[in-house]
Amino acid sequence: MQPSGLLHLGNLMGALDNWRKLQDQYECYYFIADWHALTSNYADTSKLRTFVREMVIDWLAAGLDPEKCVIFQQSLVPDHAVLHVLLSMSTPLPWLERVPTFKEKIEQIADKDMHTYGFLGYPLLQAADILIYKADFVPVGIDQLPHLELTREVCRRFNGFYGEVFPEPQPLMTEYPKLPGTDGRKMSKSYNNTINLSDSPEEITKKVMAMVTDPARVRRQDPGNPDVCPLFSLDKIFAPKEWQGYVDVECRRAGIGCVDDKRELLKHLLAYLKPIQEKRKELSAHPERVIEIIQEGSRKARVVAGRTMEQVKEAMKL
Repeated sequence: MQPSGLLHLGNLMGALDNWRKLQDQYECYYFIADWHALTSNYADTSKLRTFVREMVIDWLAAGLDPEKCVIFQQSLVPDHAVLHVLLSMSTPLPWLERVPTFKEKIEQIADKDMHTYGFLGYPLLQAADILIYKADFVPVGIDQLPHLELTREVCRRFNGFYGEVFPEPQPLMTEYPKLPGTDGRKMSKSYNNTINLSDSPEEITKKVMAMVTDPARVRRQDPGNPDVCPLFSLDKIFAPKEWQGYVDVECRRAGIGCVDDKRELLKHLLAYLKPIQEKRKELSAHPERVIEIIQEGSRKARVVAGRTMEQVKEAMKL
């Protein structure tokens, strides 16, 4: 995950909740992709270290356990960069140019110059991130499959030249719920519509009470349509089934107002976040412990990465 800002509810439900479960089933490596963050934020790195620390605090507060998984920082394992360089020698340029997100992001991110080698090559750095740990599975959503398929192609090409060094990583398909932001669009830092894990209960309350709802429901007496209401999408994740059913009926006949629904949702959302925020507060008081976890995890990762690179160098006769 890139340390490009404060983590929000969408990150929690879309990734961290799944990561927490996977650590009990697999040998998991979760890393802070600080080099990847430079692909779009290379011009201003003033907050990078803060974002790294705050992100790991969020990870730990959400239930990642350094006793069960390896938590490390990409830039503290230099062999990622070495493997990236070696893979780049045999990767055809058109493979990178056809990655769907390459053209999409260049068009979407208009306020930054994305015509850089680092941005073009970041899917290959991702391939190095995966292959250096000889990953069997990579948890992905359907929109990330093209990136993993590139890794698989790079893997096959390398093995074809130098012998079977890397296993071909398989997708571990996961269903990521798409959370709406406070403005109804997908919750995203770039849209400034997030409910952050570090927000206080007062800040969360203010954001939820200002959320957009069914745009056709202008007055309290107007019937609404929960199917198009961003608020109801959050109800379906955080509110009890009984309340969801009640809203689904009463909203359609104006038997309940949006403010009533927001107040009920807040009760369940704040209760869900309370243990995470309490853990977060405790971790924030001891940042040195967070740094120790990153350093220890990075040490473990370096051992595994170094072992793989010895095999790579031997296979390439370097």
